Order: sequence, then structure tokens, then C-alpha cells
Amino acid sequence: MPSPKPSPGGKSAPPAPRKYFKLLVAACGFFLLLDLVFRLTGFDKHPYLKWEQWPGFYGIGAFAACILLVTISRFVVRPLVKRDEDYYEKSSSEPGGKSDA
Repeated sequence: MPSPKPSPGGKSAPPAPRKYFKLLVAACGFFLLLDLVFRLTGFDKHPYLKWEQWPGFYGIGAFAACILLVTISRFVVRPLVKRDEDYYEKSSSEPGGKSDA
């Protein structure tokens, strides 16, 4: 296995993110395959609702919840907490106020 190339600062380069992404996809595929095997062999997961028996239900539900959370935070929360670019650098224009600049 080749060693990471040193960066100009003398530190070694971090591992490639692509490797971790491939590992994540492989793990997700493995667990989906395992869920399908359990479904085909008749393994009972004791679901409360009927759709909990579907293979991959929890993974798809978690992905949808993540997308919903990101969307809500981007379009609802961000406008509430966003400040102007010069929010902390506004000069005091009040009479008698001193400017730091």
C-alpha cells in the first residue's frame, strides 16, 4: 500500500474521502441484503405496523428524515438566524458614540 504524500507543511495528506464513501455504500448494501435474507427466510421482526416489514424501510425512512431536516434548516431556520455581512463591524453612527475604526 503506498504511503500518503507529504504536504508542503510536513504533514501527511488525509485519506481519500472516496474510500470512506465506498465503505459506507458497501455497509448499506450489506445490511439491505441481510434484511432481504431475513424477509425471504421468514424471520419475524415483530413489527407494530405492516410497512415495518418491508426490506429497507428503516434505512429509507432515516434518509428521508435527514433530507427533511436539511431542507427545514435551510429554508426555515437559516433566514431566522442569518445576519448581515457587516453585522459585527458596523460603525457607531449615534451622536457621541465613538468608532473603533
